[in-house]
Amino acid sequence: MARRKYVVGNWKMNGLRAGLGEAEAIFAAARDHAPVDVALCPPFTLIGAMAALGGTVGGQDCHAQDAGAFTGSVAAPMLADVGASLVIVGHSERRDGFGETNDDVKAKAEAALAAGLAVILCVGESRAVRESGGAIDHVLKQVRESLPDDFERAALAIAYEPIWAIGTGLVPTIEDVAAMHGSIRAALSERIGAGAAEVRLLYGGSVTGDNAADLLGAGDVDGALVGGASLSAAKFVPIIEAAAGLS
Repeated sequence: MARRKYVVGNWKMNGLRAGLGEAEAIFAAARDHAPVDVALCPPFTLIGAMAALGGTVGGQDCHAQDAGAFTGSVAAPMLADVGASLVIVGHSERRDGFGETNDDVKAKAEAALAAGLAVILCVGESRAVRESGGAIDHVLKQVRESLPDDFERAALAIAYEPIWAIGTGLVPTIEDVAAMHGSIRAALSERIGAGAAEVRLLYGGSVTGDNAADLLGAGDVDGALVGGASLSAAKFVPIIEAAAGLS
């Protein structure tokens, strides 16, 4: 089945209100390329202001509980309340830097879905795992153990981000990307049957305007999760344009 291309920017811990002009320019480009779904995930402090610009906005993480004594955390219903419509869970910077397990990621994904948010579930391997030849097994274990028990197919996307390619300028071969995405699709098919065809698979890791068309044209790649390049309309819009050219 044909799946709409999906390009998502993860601003990470970057951005102040003074920089919202970049988001405004990105959303204007998104409206000009309607066949592509575009979203930005800024820090929590900017979600409300960015949502007011009329684009699709998401959070970068959420807690597994809806409320409670969890100082500094943000619950999924809070994200929805401030204007978010999706959330990223399981990013490698959360898994590695904060020790999040597959069970933690699954619980967050389930909380987000229950709050009416769409979910981008991140998976990926380290350079050491890639060089050992165990990348596919490692990633499929993350997929199987992080997936919610029940979910609407259209509400979930999986982002494959090889950790060693995030922000480094290094990029796997197109063949390796296609092989990983094909393996993820096959694992989803084993789990949910024909519904796997509705789940969008994104690639993330040093995506630029120069390589976006090749990456997004690889087998089973339905979009991109973009880090640093999404902070600038000049860098992010060419990725949107590349996606539109394949739609």
